[in-house]
Amino acid sequence: MSSPLSLIVRHQRTTFLIASGLSTAGSFAGITAKGWILMHGSNNPLMLALHFGALALPTLLVSGLAGVWTDRLGCEKILIRAQWGLCFGAALGAVAIPLLQGGAQVALLLLSTFIVGLASSFELTARNKYCALLVDEPAQLPPYLTSFSVVFNVGKLVGPPLGGWLLALTGPTSALAIDAASYLLPIATVIWLLHPHREREQRSGAGSRGSLGSAWRECGGGLRHVLFFTGVACLVGFFHPGLAPLMASQLVGSSPQDLGIFTSVIAVGSISCGVILQRNSAWLSLRPGLLLGVCTLLTALAQLGMALALNQAFSLAMALLIGAGTAGLLAGSNLVTQVAAPVALRGRMAGMGQIAFLGGGGLSGLLAASLSLSIGLRATFALLGGLGLALGAWELARNGHRRLLPVT
Repeated sequence: MSSPLSLIVRHQRTTFLIASGLSTAGSFAGITAKGWILMHGSNNPLMLALHFGALALPTLLVSGLAGVWTDRLGCEKILIRAQWGLCFGAALGAVAIPLLQGGAQVALLLLSTFIVGLASSFELTARNKYCALLVDEPAQLPPYLTSFSVVFNVGKLVGPPLGGWLLALTGPTSALAIDAASYLLPIATVIWLLHPHREREQRSGAGSRGSLGSAWRECGGGLRHVLFFTGVACLVGFFHPGLAPLMASQLVGSSPQDLGIFTSVIAVGSISCGVILQRNSAWLSLRPGLLLGVCTLLTALAQLGMALALNQAFSLAMALLIGAGTAGLLAGSNLVTQVAAPVALRGRMAGMGQIAFLGGGGLSGLLAASLSLSIGLRATFALLGGLGLALGAWELARNGHRRLLPVT
């Protein structure tokens, strides 16, 4: 009979997925709690945008460095250190509630989110390259990478209602404490339970050959276009994470549970798209124009539907489509840049991918918040949705038929 440890080693890819999923659920519980605290403490949508910006915009500062370090120092080393950084950043948020009040509390909550954003840049970059060390053959990499999109969005589904219920029943401290504790599980998993194929890792050298600019030049025109298009598409269509409390308040209801329902519906759409992408990852990874164009178009149509806001049920249906479209855009961009890039570049490609979709998303949140203050939320949906519709249609018409070659 096999021992539990031998079963874990045999199914180490699943073990890593489960640990990451549980950590993600705790993280989204904490994000929901922080968003609700900031929304009801300030009643200012710009504060929500700053909160999401503190999570996403650090990618503009350090994702390139994270990619360089991952390729140069090794993905496993960077992954473990980044996970400890996530735990520390989340712990700051947990102590902010009982110890501080007013502006000091808000400042520490934003600092906590900023540190989590910095550490996440390194964690996501290293994890992408680390996944290639857990698979037994290259053909297993596309479905395994897209499995993280499904697991991530399951965490998004479970985490927000958990955060909302904890807020209602016990207050925000418990939600933020769970967020901090959840990072200990993937740390223990990587250190003690996994046995990756370390001999397969290809590292870059020091100097200009290992720089971000070198990776940009060497990756090829097809991947450079994928990164550029992803950044622009996220700029006009990836503002819902930062403005979710405002959107839920105006379209669904103002309680923490309503926020949980709204974000969970988005997560259901994301999970659905993730499952479709996982099952078709082999051929979709070679057709980035088709994949990213359709996802951008779907997101834009959902935003235009949000502008109508006919009733609560219709708004939730549009939230489902927004979740599907944005999840496909982010997971699809990550899939293409990993599968079609040389192994020695994958850390830096993951870093540039984060700059594109999280940096673009952070700026998108600030843009949408500013527009909502001046022209209203529905008009903001209509304006950005119209831009996204034109962008998605242009990508399909120009690049929908083109294919990339995988790296073997």
